[in-house]
Amino acid sequence: MRKIVLFIAMSLDGYIADTDGKVDWLAGQDSNVEGDDSYADFVNSVDTVIMGWTTYHQIVTDLSPGEWVYDNLQSYVITHKGYPSKNNITFVSESPCMLVNRLKQKNGKDIWICGGADIVHQLMQNNLIDKYHISVIPTILGNGIRLFNVINRKTDLQLITSKSSNGIVELVYQKR
Repeated sequence: MRKIVLFIAMSLDGYIADTDGKVDWLAGQDSNVEGDDSYADFVNSVDTVIMGWTTYHQIVTDLSPGEWVYDNLQSYVITHKGYPSKNNITFVSESPCMLVNRLKQKNGKDIWICGGADIVHQLMQNNLIDKYHISVIPTILGNGIRLFNVINRKTDLQLITSKSSNGIVELVYQKR
C-alpha cells in the first residue's frame, strides 16, 4: 500500500515559514556551497503531491510563477475556492484525511504531503503520516508558522536515516 510521506523543511526552532509566510530563509549555512540534494531521490519515490491553497499560491506567485514545479506529479490542492482542475493539478474541497485515505487505495507510488501546517496537523491528529522526512535549516526564526501544532496523541517514531550537508540536517523517521 502507498505510504504517506511528509517531506518538508523547518527552521531549527520548528517553523516552516516566517510570520509573513515567506520561506526565503531556506538555505544552508554557506550560500557558495552546493548542498547534498536528497530531493531528487525523494521525488522519484512519489507520484502524487498534496498541498493546501496557501502553499499552492506561494509556489505559483512567488517561488515559481512561470512554471509548475511538480509537472511530473499528480497534484492535489485542498481548497474551498472551487477552482477548476487543470492538467495534472486537481483542486479538491475534501478534508486532507478523506483525500489521503481515498488516494491510498489507488495503485501508485508514495504520496507526498508538501504543506501546509494545517494539513500536516489534521493528518497527524488522525495518525495518517507514515514517514517524516524533515530538513532542519540552520536558522532560528523566533516566530512564524509552526510545523507541529498540539495534537491529542503521541506518535512513536523510528529514525531511518540522518545526514548533514552545509549545515542542513536531514532526518527521516517512520512510524513504529
